Amino acid sequence: MRILTVDDDTISLEMLNLALTQAGHEVESACDGKGAMEILRTGRCRMVVTDWEMPVMNGLELCKAIRTEALPGYVYTIILTSHSGSIETVEGLSAGADDFVVKPFNPSELAVRVRAGERILSMETRDVTIFAMAKLVESRDPETGAHLERVRTYCRAVSNWLAGQKKPGYEVDGAFCQMIFLTSPLHDIGKVGIPDSILLKPGRLNDREFETMKRHTTLGASTLDAALRQFPDAKFLVMARDIAQSHHERFDGTGYPDGLAGANIPLCARIVAIADVYDALTSKRVYKNALAHDVARSIIIEESGSHFDPQIVAAFRATEQEFIKTRETFTETAAAA
Repeated sequence: MRILTVDDDTISLEMLNLALTQAGHEVESACDGKGAMEILRTGRCRMVVTDWEMPVMNGLELCKAIRTEALPGYVYTIILTSHSGSIETVEGLSAGADDFVVKPFNPSELAVRVRAGERILSMETRDVTIFAMAKLVESRDPETGAHLERVRTYCRAVSNWLAGQKKPGYEVDGAFCQMIFLTSPLHDIGKVGIPDSILLKPGRLNDREFETMKRHTTLGASTLDAALRQFPDAKFLVMARDIAQSHHERFDGTGYPDGLAGANIPLCARIVAIADVYDALTSKRVYKNALAHDVARSIIIEESGSHFDPQIVAAFRATEQEFIKTRETFTETAAAA
């Protein structure tokens, strides 16, 4: 594993690099947090061992930057520190650190903690598997393009904004933002059980067909519930199940499948609802043209309080430039492909 080491003290950095290379790791170095972020954006390093005290951007600020930026993958972060009190530990964990090593460090202890980090990073294969499952369902409809990539990026933008507001009833943290990015692609997994004659129909569904289509919510939820019974500690399955079941509920209670209203609709599903509808409005289909952003924006604002949670609409309005950028990015990627 290639590990990024960060320290403004040259001697300390050399000692750290020597310990890690002797343990069999490749090492890349930076002398401050800003330089570290430039390297991390390339995706070359998945683990960081950083000093706490540094100029420009210290270790805590680096952790916060890692957790808020959309990097290529999860970055495991170990802080080297002379602080060993509980207050400092809480401060570091709150900033997004995964582990601590007290200075002066013991090379053997550092090696063990790095191996623990490697085990955590290996779990990201779970994320790849989840997304592959979702893409398999999406592949049945050749017109959806990069729908899953866009929806999960929209969800993360909305969630990140909510995390900064700390509004009662909408308290989310970095873990929630990462989890909804991971699980939102499973919102339509139940469509695997919908016949092609309905799923791929190039026009409006009749009442009977629509009733069949609506079953994708309960089919998806029951599938994920079955997995949850086998793995009850897998919290991501709880969110995935809630999203699959409730992303077509409406804030005023007129949605499906359960007619939930307001705060009774899981927050994650309320967020996915607005991301999913925005993407549907701004995407071309056989039976319709893509709407411009301004038109889709007007529709969403008009349906605040009826279809959508007003607070989620506020988050959409605050992050609409990120929606536009995401839309453009994935459109260009699809065109290039």
